Parts: sequence; C-alpha cells; structure tokens
Amino acid sequence: MLNEQRSHEVIALCQKLIQNKSYSGQENEAAATLESYMKENGFDDVKIDEYGNIIGHIQGSQKGPKILFDGHIDTVPVEDAGKWQYPPFAAEIHDGKIYGRGTSDMKGAVAAMVSAAAFFSKDLKKNFAGDIYLAGVVHEECFEGVAARSISELVKPDYVVIGEASNLNLKIGQRGRAEIVLESFGKSCHSANPDKGINAVYKICQAVEKIKNIQPPHHDVLGDGILELTDIKSSPYPGASVVPDYCRATYDRRLLTGETKDSVLEPIQNVIDDIMKTDNDASYKVSYAVGKEKCYTGNIIEGERFFPGWLYKKDDDFVENIMDELNKAGFSPEITQYNFCTNGSHYAGEANIKTIGMGPSKENIAHTVDEYIEIDQLTKVTQCYMAIMKALLK
Repeated sequence: MLNEQRSHEVIALCQKLIQNKSYSGQENEAAATLESYMKENGFDDVKIDEYGNIIGHIQGSQKGPKILFDGHIDTVPVEDAGKWQYPPFAAEIHDGKIYGRGTSDMKGAVAAMVSAAAFFSKDLKKNFAGDIYLAGVVHEECFEGVAARSISELVKPDYVVIGEASNLNLKIGQRGRAEIVLESFGKSCHSANPDKGINAVYKICQAVEKIKNIQPPHHDVLGDGILELTDIKSSPYPGASVVPDYCRATYDRRLLTGETKDSVLEPIQNVIDDIMKTDNDASYKVSYAVGKEKCYTGNIIEGERFFPGWLYKKDDDFVENIMDELNKAGFSPEITQYNFCTNGSHYAGEANIKTIGMGPSKENIAHTVDEYIEIDQLTKVTQCYMAIMKALLK
C-alpha cells in the first residue's frame, strides 16, 4: 500500500496533467509537466523526440532487460464544457474521484507510471537489473501506434506495458483497426441529362451492397473481424444539378491476429474486380486511409490507418511472472483483452515486442462527459506498476 506522502504525490501529478489541456497536437504543457517531474525525481535522462513524445529513462546498476511504460498524453476534445458537472480541466476531487478530461484516458495511468518508476528506483537505490523507460506519447487519439514507432526505434524495449484503462485487470491482446477507403469514379454531367454521365454514387452503392456479403474472419478469443460502413460522401457536394463524378465510402475494419494489409483488402478487391468485369462504366479503387497531423513541435506525423491486432497466451512466461508478482502484492487481476485499439498495435502487432496492458479506471469512462478516475484505482495501479517492474527487472 502506498504511504500517504506517495499517494498525495501521484494524485497531485495526475491533477497537474489534467490541468494541462492537451488535445492532439497540443501536448506541449503536459510534456513539460512530465519533464519537470522526471528531472526532479532521479531520471537519468529525458528526451523529447521530433513528434513531441517525451521519453524518460532510469538505468539500473546491473545489466538486464528494457521495460517501456507507454501512456498517451493527448485527449479527445471537450465538445461542450457546459454539460459537465465539474470543470473539465480543473481536476477537482469529489467523493474520492478526480474529474476531468483525460483522467481515465489516460493521464491517471501516466501519472501512476512515472511515479511508480521514481518510487521503485528510490526504494532500490537503482540496484536492479535493466532499464525503465517512460513514454508520454502524442497523437494516439488520431492514430494508434504511429508515434510509438519512433519510441520503440529509440528505446528498443524487451517489454512494453500499455497503461490504457483496464480496471486493474491484465490485458494480453486486442483487436486491431483499419480504416478502408473505397472510391468510385464516374463522369459528370447536368442532372437534367443524367444519361450523358456516369453517377459515381450509384456505382458505389452497387459495390456496397455486394461488400455486405463479405464474411470477415472470426477468432475464438478476440471475436469477429468486423467490416462496417461508416460514411459516404460524393463530389461535387452539394451537387447543384450536377451528376457526381466521384464518391468515397469509408469502412471500419476490426483486425485479428495474423491479418495483413493485403489479406484484409483482398476480398473487397475481388468484389470490385467482379463488378468491373461485367460493368464497363464501373471504376473503383480500394486503399487504406492516410492520417496526417501537425505536432506541437511543428513536425508532421503521417501514417496509414492500419493498426494490427495482437494476442499473447496466459501461460507465456512473462505473463506468469507478472501475475506472480501482482499476486504477491495483494492483487488478483483477471487476464483479458482490450475491446479497443491501443499503441500495442505497434509494439506487439508490428514490432513483436512482448506487451501487456494494465491501467486504472473502467474502459467505458473514456471520452465521456464527467470523465473521472477513482483515487483508489490510481494509487493501486501505482503499486501494480511497481510489481510489474519487480517481475521483469530481475
């Protein structure tokens, strides 16, 4: 159990981070808060990369594995602060809960991770085998795993701990996510004479109906690889008596382990190829959406929206080692999977780095009005992170 002084320290850091409004691309104040805390609490070095990710490092006195604790410091926006019971950036405490945007997703976890590393290092006087890295990651809400690529390239960790909300349970996998773009190309003309043109909306509707018959794969643990239409937009828009010569549809695809960029697009490509064989006026293209955002450093972050799924086994050695130490510390987490996408898509899904997730708060509180974190969860997850460090840095 954390003593009173340490509990106050974790709570205060969490509150300070909440008070640093940090929408994606505006994380500079939150990064500065973490930088100050790290430098004041025994971190050996602190770096900010080209995207604005902040990476702190504590080196043990003996050689050993590298463990990276990953937590994003950007948040989704507050759409209407007037709907909140308490101000979304005041970090007020009421009935044992800290309220504010990012409390659950996921500044509470970030505060706990950084504090746990400082406490662990101080308690052992850095007499442990290995290295602890803490990453405050930018732009995760825009595209999971893209900013994380530069972190893993720098750190080259042996283990990663994702701090996304898990209600103190241990997560060993997740479905991934892809954003698929289907485009149709027609021929513009006056809508008074539609036979002179090719309506791209009709063509995309033709494809959409056939794509509905695609059966995505199923995984016994992760569930269905869902393929769902999320939007359609034609051009020119508004039409103003013009037959649209372009239409774009977007699909959300949930990814299972082992799926690749090619294997996911293949059944859609087969559908549109079949249509174009029999309809000479049909013209399509299918691809992945590309995200492009400006970082607070002034640099541009860009990447395809394809974030792989990943899954480890309950009896993998590193999972069992972590569970043993958590049990010794008085915790009995369930071993489950995340229902949403995380930076684990890069670490585990792309880079094959051993990854688990554990965070405070419930998953369904993220992005909500009156978002909060229970102080009891915040202090307990700090202890859990210290137990994980003990398990992996032997």
